Amino acid sequence: MLRTVNRVVLGLAGAVLICAGGAALAAGLDLDVPAWWPWRGSDTALLGDSARTRWGRPAVVAVLALLVLLALWWLMAQLRRHRLAEVLIDSRDGESAVLRGRALEGAAEAEAEALDGVTRARVRLTGRRTAPSARVSLLLEPHVSPDEALARLRDGALRHARESAGLPELPAEAQLRAAKHTARRVT
Repeated sequence: MLRTVNRVVLGLAGAVLICAGGAALAAGLDLDVPAWWPWRGSDTALLGDSARTRWGRPAVVAVLALLVLLALWWLMAQLRRHRLAEVLIDSRDGESAVLRGRALEGAAEAEAEALDGVTRARVRLTGRRTAPSARVSLLLEPHVSPDEALARLRDGALRHARESAGLPELPAEAQLRAAKHTARRVT
């Protein structure tokens, strides 16, 4: 979702800047503009006298305040962590234990890399503390079948991570890529 918000914000900011720049350029160069055009020359004010006294200033302040709040929300979304820092585990004694997210990621990565045919594995936990999900990226050797690698990942590393954390389920999204290999020279 953040990727979509970034694209929309950048598209809107670009459109606003292009329109404002074109309007300022047209006004500054005293070009022939349509009758509905808000600026007629370089000495024209953005808001007329009646707008400045009655509704103009509060409307401009409200729009600018809204833009500042949206910009701050967008900045906070950019700075937010995309990784799950900790997983809340039910210890079945009325208390809860906390497991570091990186520890669970590291254990799952090590077990996934130990699978036959896996060159490199990366595991990232996302979601909520009580309901985490995993994003797994596997780099497979060229001879490995993707469905076999997925089955071993599901039955091995992901199942062990789910059971060791005491989670009822651990949804996962896997991205598989094949490692490039060079052709051998036959002599």
